Amino acid sequence: MSSSAQGFYSRFKISPNLMRHIMNWWSPFLGMRIHILRIAPDWREVSVRMKLSLRNKNIVGTHFGGGLFSMTDPFFMMMMMNVLGRDYVVWDKAGTIQFIAPGRGTVFAHFALSDAALAEVRDKTRHGEKFEPVYRVNIVDENDNMVAIIDKTLYIRQKAKAAEQKIKEKSIDEKSSRVS
Repeated sequence: MSSSAQGFYSRFKISPNLMRHIMNWWSPFLGMRIHILRIAPDWREVSVRMKLSLRNKNIVGTHFGGGLFSMTDPFFMMMMMNVLGRDYVVWDKAGTIQFIAPGRGTVFAHFALSDAALAEVRDKTRHGEKFEPVYRVNIVDENDNMVAIIDKTLYIRQKAKAAEQKIKEKSIDEKSSRVS
């Protein structure tokens, strides 16, 4: 994962398969019956499902909206952290959910990072700038009918470039204060 400042697991090189097992035993996922089906070896794809049960039903017997959001919450950040590596800071910044139809059975979400998305991140952060892309994932039922649309905003910055940028800004500030 990305950096030790970003959490306990980021201190270790964890394979996608091991991370899948760890997260499948994570209490929020266990409680909501969220199960990671697959994390691609290159971290660029993740598939998740959530079966409907008493633990994740709302008052009208369909999937609780918080559960639908929870099944999508960490994945774009986790994927990006692992693909970009330790030279980048990656955080979840925001998320929105649009409910399209009631989820009445097992629901699925498939996350993917394209070559174009990764190239855009590297391009936009190459001089230390922050970049806040928005990625979309659809939640669908067993018949591929849309249940919800989730948009996740990430905060991404290249660490080394960010540090260089701060040093440059500090140097400029010091020079301008001497001139005053």
